[in-house]
Amino acid sequence: MPLLDDEDDNKVAEPGAGFDSRGMGLKIQKKLLGKMSSKSIAKHFIDDTTGKVLDATYKIMKEYASKKDAEKMMKCIIKIVVKVGILYRNDQFNADELAMAESFKKKFHSLAMTVISFHEVEFTYDAGFLKSSIEECRQLLQTLIDRHSTDKTKGRVDHVFQSFCDEKLMDVIFASEGKFHEFMKSIVINLRKMMDEGNL
Repeated sequence: MPLLDDEDDNKVAEPGAGFDSRGMGLKIQKKLLGKMSSKSIAKHFIDDTTGKVLDATYKIMKEYASKKDAEKMMKCIIKIVVKVGILYRNDQFNADELAMAESFKKKFHSLAMTVISFHEVEFTYDAGFLKSSIEECRQLLQTLIDRHSTDKTKGRVDHVFQSFCDEKLMDVIFASEGKFHEFMKSIVINLRKMMDEGNL
């Protein structure tokens, strides 16, 4: 399966008069990425600390759902990260979208702080509040990528965020000393490290 949808090629950049070298370069970059494995891609777009968060998330999803569901989730997350990374690195976002990206970053930072608080401070867990925060992040990201993406890419975003809105999943991962406690401890430690490194 190609990493990024071929249909997205026509939505990445506005073609200029005559030969569009930037657009062609972007297409070639995407085609090459499409032939790379998820591990190879992760090395280019996902640092070690983020990788540890994703590894722990994979383990939770594998235990909670299934190995197949966990692998699908990770592939969707990596494809989304790569998609946004390519668009940003190639200056494809306009001024309004860059402002939207900043809003998403702030909201996601707030969501991460909420996750940390719910894990570390007893009796603070609030499923409704967490679901609302996740949904706000989903909407912001969908708006950010809207004109650059196909329905397939947007579907991946919905799949990832809606999966984390599962209240049963929330209940078990924030259960004090529950079976996912150590995985969540790893996620929280590395979320804090990402913040210290300025990556969240």
